[in-house]
Amino acid sequence: MARPRVLSGVQPTGALHLGNWLGAIRNWVDLQSSHDTFFCVVDLHAITVPHQPAQLAEDTLSTAALYLACGIDPDRSTVFVQSHVSAHCELAWLLNCATPLNWLERMIQFKEKAIKQGDQVSVGLLDYPVLMAADILLYDADLVPVGEDQKQHLELARDIAQQRINARFGKRKPDGEVIPVLKVPEPLILREGARVMSLTDGSSKMSKSDPNEGSRISLLDPPELVVKKIKRAKTDPTMGLEFGNPERPEADNLLGLYALLAGKSRSQAAEQCGAMGWGTFKPLLAEAAVEALRPVQQRYQEWRQQPGAVAEVLRNGQHKAATVADETLKRVRETLGFLPPA
Repeated sequence: MARPRVLSGVQPTGALHLGNWLGAIRNWVDLQSSHDTFFCVVDLHAITVPHQPAQLAEDTLSTAALYLACGIDPDRSTVFVQSHVSAHCELAWLLNCATPLNWLERMIQFKEKAIKQGDQVSVGLLDYPVLMAADILLYDADLVPVGEDQKQHLELARDIAQQRINARFGKRKPDGEVIPVLKVPEPLILREGARVMSLTDGSSKMSKSDPNEGSRISLLDPPELVVKKIKRAKTDPTMGLEFGNPERPEADNLLGLYALLAGKSRSQAAEQCGAMGWGTFKPLLAEAAVEALRPVQQRYQEWRQQPGAVAEVLRNGQHKAATVADETLKRVRETLGFLPPA
């Protein structure tokens, strides 16, 4: 029996941080044993904002190496770079021509980012949810891991597949049932407790785009920097750590972070730290973070010190990904009436 297929990816904009690892990549590692996993470095999405070409290339390679360092196994997963598979761009154009403009204009992330960019906002920023839909739909993904901030994008992909392609262009069986052109994916909700918030604001998600470097711990931060960032993390004047108090978002976040990094349940962490002051707790959290990151950083250096090793993984992944993606693209092209290439 075929395993259900999962597709996910991260933009190579800046260094991956604890939120990326604990909220996404660690879940990917677990999925490898039970699913057919495709993990992509989505570099085409990274240029919807101003970027430095040389930095993009290095960040793409670094992100792929961090995937591997965190436990993604190229013998069990398909690891590739989005722009290496040309079908992403072609399917995005075909879906563009079937997607109503007002569907994109209502996307929350576009509205938020457009305000920040002002008159420099690009067509790509408006349109990248369609490219994201193409990323997902190309691989006949059964499941897509999503957090709260990506649910709307997955819903768009589902709507495009169901309403704009399958319903309009799919052939029908004698009983009238539509034969789908594109598989409609389901969300795979990430496990509870893996949402990591900013170190400077417990009510905001940890983000690579935050201009304050102290708001996040990058996976490649050296131990002394990790300790420094945790020491400066925002706290409150209340004694003791606890979960679930809406007036203490920083306590909830930092205690949850400790539970994840130390490998404890939330109840175990709450029992251990419930009577601690911040001066006792922060060194404990810093030690857990440093020790959790140490093997990841060691494996990262091992991958980067092997000339061409990461590039070889990406070449193999490109071949496997393109084989699947090209079949889907061929199916969509034929459905929409394009002549096959000579």
